[in-house]
Amino acid sequence: MSLDMASMEQGVLDAIEMIRPALQADGGDIVYREIDADGVVHVTLVGACGSCPVSTMTLKAGVERIIMDRVPGVTEVVAD
Repeated sequence: MSLDMASMEQGVLDAIEMIRPALQADGGDIVYREIDADGVVHVTLVGACGSCPVSTMTLKAGVERIIMDRVPGVTEVVAD
């Protein structure tokens, strides 16, 4: 993993830690999986978030926006 990828990954992890309390307050959580060479962050939504009908909106409007604002080079956040 290059230095840039390592710093991006750390930025993503820091952003997820900031987001996590809000997800946990609703009975869910987010698990970081990886960031690929295209800057796509792969996560898994678990608990209430995994089965919530608006989880896609939460992922795109909330999680993705925050991560992309904080970590240059991230192009997308997807739930695997």
